[in-house]
Amino acid sequence: MNKLIAYSLFTIGLIACSHRPTAENQETPEIPVLKVKSSNSMIHNKIVARIEAQKNVEIRSRIKGYIEEILVDEGKEVTKGQALFKLSSPDYMAEATKAEATLAKTVAEEHSTKLEVERVEMLVEKNVIAKSELTLAQSKLQIAQSAVAEAKAIHKNAKAFLAYTTFTAPFDGFINRIPYKVGSLINEGDLLTTISDISNVFAYFNVSETEYLKILKAKRKGENTPESTISLILADGNEYRHKGVVETVTSVIDGSTGTITFRARFNNSDKFLKHGASGTVIVDTEVENVIYIPQTAVMEIQDKNFVLVVDSSNRVSMRSVILGYRVNNNYIVESGIRANETIVAEGATTLREGATIKPIAASNINTKK
Repeated sequence: MNKLIAYSLFTIGLIACSHRPTAENQETPEIPVLKVKSSNSMIHNKIVARIEAQKNVEIRSRIKGYIEEILVDEGKEVTKGQALFKLSSPDYMAEATKAEATLAKTVAEEHSTKLEVERVEMLVEKNVIAKSELTLAQSKLQIAQSAVAEAKAIHKNAKAFLAYTTFTAPFDGFINRIPYKVGSLINEGDLLTTISDISNVFAYFNVSETEYLKILKAKRKGENTPESTISLILADGNEYRHKGVVETVTSVIDGSTGTITFRARFNNSDKFLKHGASGTVIVDTEVENVIYIPQTAVMEIQDKNFVLVVDSSNRVSMRSVILGYRVNNNYIVESGIRANETIVAEGATTLREGATIKPIAASNINTKK
């Protein structure tokens, strides 16, 4: 009886083993693959930018005094030469009056001395007095003339300080914050307000050294350059209706960041953009012989990116790649893959190194915006 049971169990085991699937009997999976190609492409670089007025000037006091009048309000538009503030400073008025009186006195003394010289010259010609008297009179005239010159300088300086009590707009623009009120004591150098000319604005943004060289190369070849393609995305995500023009590039690359600063001008005739605003500029750069791969083909393992390359025997092998810009759902490959190689386009995570697949063509990559 025991022998019969043992025989039955052995027979069942053989039957079970005969139905166990083997690697040879497994069905080869159908996997989408893509033959990568190189092509020229336009890269849309999004770069954070800071917006500044084309003119933004601080209005500071050059003298000490009390604010007597504030003739403008915050946020208001002003024209060149328009009065903004007036300071009350009796001392400067007194100095100007005193300087004017001193000047008038010295001018009168100069005139009197000239008459004296003319009188002495006439007497010398008639040999009534010695020539030494004429020399003395001429010396007195020189002293009087020097006194007039000094008085004029003092008077001019006094008038200038008196003029400093009135502040005028240096150009057309908008008044910003006014921190002081009427009656406030102002010291020399205190900031009264700032004025901004925002009829045009500048967008400052930093570009990496690599991108700068690409832009420079395209410009020399006469291809598309930032001047014709630069756009501005505002803080709310909407695109500004005017295109910008890159006017200048700084002459030094920042060693700490490896970037160089661009300045683009945007028309702002409707005064929509304000000084200090933020945004994002889009700079189009044409690149040559780039390879795109779909995002679905990339596996990330421990902060590194890999793809599965398919050989002529339809076996897959893992390869590390360095990725660049992302365009829609695709990446630009900087290194790791060559043109005309075939990679697994989807389902790479379901395969093992050395697995054999049945390749099927994947859909084309879409790199258009």
